[in-house]
Amino acid sequence: MILGALDALYNRLGADAGYNLAPRGYSQQKISFKVVLTPQGDLFEIQDAREPVRGVMRPRQLIVPGDSNRSGSGLNPRFLCDKSDYMLGYKAEDEKPKRTRDAFSAFREKHLALDAEIGSPAFSALCRFLEDWNPALGEDHPVLADAASTGFGVFQIQGETRYVHQDPAVSRWWDTGCEAQPSEHRGQCLVTGEEGPLARLHPKIKGVAGSQSAGATIVGFNEGAYESYGKKQSYNAPVLEDVSFRYVTALNAILDGPMRSRHRLTLGDTTIAFWTERRTATEDIFLRFVSEGSAITEDESVQDEGLRQKLLAFLQAVRQGRAAHAEIEDAPDRTPFYMLGLAPNAARLSIRFFHRGTLAGLLENIRRHHQDIRVTPQPATGRRRADPEFPPAWLLLQQTARDPREIPPILCGPLLRAIITGSPYPAGLYAAVIRRIGADATVNYARACVIKGFLNRNLSKEVSMSLDPERHDPAYRLGRLFAALEKTQRDALGEGLNKTIRDSSYGAASSTPGTIFPRLLRTYQHHLAKLEGGRKVNREKLVQEIMAPLGAFPAHLNLPDQGLFAVGYYHQTREFYTKREDARES
Repeated sequence: MILGALDALYNRLGADAGYNLAPRGYSQQKISFKVVLTPQGDLFEIQDAREPVRGVMRPRQLIVPGDSNRSGSGLNPRFLCDKSDYMLGYKAEDEKPKRTRDAFSAFREKHLALDAEIGSPAFSALCRFLEDWNPALGEDHPVLADAASTGFGVFQIQGETRYVHQDPAVSRWWDTGCEAQPSEHRGQCLVTGEEGPLARLHPKIKGVAGSQSAGATIVGFNEGAYESYGKKQSYNAPVLEDVSFRYVTALNAILDGPMRSRHRLTLGDTTIAFWTERRTATEDIFLRFVSEGSAITEDESVQDEGLRQKLLAFLQAVRQGRAAHAEIEDAPDRTPFYMLGLAPNAARLSIRFFHRGTLAGLLENIRRHHQDIRVTPQPATGRRRADPEFPPAWLLLQQTARDPREIPPILCGPLLRAIITGSPYPAGLYAAVIRRIGADATVNYARACVIKGFLNRNLSKEVSMSLDPERHDPAYRLGRLFAALEKTQRDALGEGLNKTIRDSSYGAASSTPGTIFPRLLRTYQHHLAKLEGGRKVNREKLVQEIMAPLGAFPAHLNLPDQGLFAVGYYHQTREFYTKREDARES
């Protein structure tokens, strides 16, 4: 199903010039330098071929002859496009100089052997250059130390705008398929059902965060234990050569091509590919929204005013609780979308998840997700930015660990699945957030969102967006009480306290309230005595109102109740600051 969807995607992308898909026998490569030669074959200059992207020099994407990856092992020079060690026999900070010399010799011999056969003046000039070039001269060209490490190089003749591999005679020779050796194995393709030559090895996929720079595969067999019925390598999963080329080319185009920002998102260790069966506005919006939340409208890279208006309309639809799909698509109900999650696994890629659905369902589930997790955000204070109205997925995941690199990888897929399908949130996400709150005694906006979403969707607790004075759950009341006691301490001793009861007692108060709250209430009386006038009266009335339905303090709170405790604490704390802001405005 995955390969079939990608095979169909190749045909869709091929009709869109923005993707610049490579035809069979060619591949798209990152070009960072070019070797400019005179028509006689002398070196004119080695130039930087990169282009500025948002102030940073990036390799340019160019379609060149050959597959996307070097075939086989050992020395395997490419045709007219390669790394600097093959093209010029030079590599900055070279740790294996002998291999670099051998690579250049192999590259030179391959091209010299084709000079008479190709019969192109431009190609002949290249051969004369290779005959005379001294690799030691590479040190005289600083561009090789800077640009050559980030991509491939190509050849160009001085005064011409095209490259040598684009010369008509060279292109005709290459297109005859002289290097294309059809597979001797024929069989039925598991994707299309057609009979034909089967791929022995599938091309490699690039653009997956954490995978090998040369790329990795999702179909491959390298040990006898994985083989069956005497079939070797990828013949165990029979796929036509044309199909293997198409599905990999399509996936590389959306993961590593010029339009990748529309289709690719990295969440934790998972790289997510997203596409729709036809070109849609959702394809432009969805991953941006997942990665940026409500900050998406501030993205300076959105130059299309029409797209910006659709973003604003979409956010408004989510905000007002209306069906969001009608705001950005004309009739998306029957338009399928696909989402593929990939993670690195040595020379291969692990498929974390694959989901197919319709745009109407996707956009409605996004609306439902943000309704489930929505709590009142905290405004900007001093240097602190305001909390996003719609928090991005990475911010929710970040609440599970001290360092983003420690986010449990098994949470990324289940969280996205919950967002796009409306299924329950992963229990591991909720448990990890509760553990982090117990460790650092911090209940921030994003953590409150995770807890509220889990309690609402998974446990049907119906938690409100803001303070609910009528809610009598003991855990929620205890969270509110703890916030009131902490606020009294701050009011009595000043906001500059190095340590409050939250720092010293939150963990015990949220898990074993019966042992800690009696002591906290005794301390509270001392703090209350330091308050004066109406503040003292109002605070005592609030504490008594919170405690009225409680009765005895429970000995223990389970995980769901610890979440309610945290939400009650957040709601009450947020209410204190809301009143203070209202007082300042008046």
